[in-house]
Amino acid sequence: MKLRINLADQELELLDDEDTVLRRYPVSTAVNGPGEEAGSYRTPRGRHIVRARIGAEQPLNTVFAGRRPTGEIYSPELGASQPDRDWILTRILWLSGAEPGFNRLGRCDSMRRYIYIHGTPDELFEQAPRSHGCIRMRNDDLVELFDAVPAFTPVEIVEA
Repeated sequence: MKLRINLADQELELLDDEDTVLRRYPVSTAVNGPGEEAGSYRTPRGRHIVRARIGAEQPLNTVFAGRRPTGEIYSPELGASQPDRDWILTRILWLSGAEPGFNRLGRCDSMRRYIYIHGTPDELFEQAPRSHGCIRMRNDDLVELFDAVPAFTPVEIVEA
């Protein structure tokens, strides 16, 4: 299994070992575009791995902060009460760069930048660049993907 995220198409593909596309999902990546530098709020490109899988048995719409469940379950009412909050919901696939000097180590380290594939409020989801660097997905899609990929699954993030 492997994942390919296409920034131009705002799409994530789940591929088998022969590069056959098994499933496509809409995603939302960084509003600031691609980039690897810490503090840029950009989505890093290149080869990564899923370093950690977080939230396996949590309910749909579980709210996370610092990779821990807060005890909240997202609802449109909760969202309306905190309109500026960057919601991390349901599951987290924490990415680690695999290219030293490009997306690993130093000021370009994807893991130290806390780059995740994570859920977002479904009613706010758009298949367009809207994130602060992470890859956002609809919650049901994320659960399906999370259940399909183990830790250390290769991930490639490409511009086109």
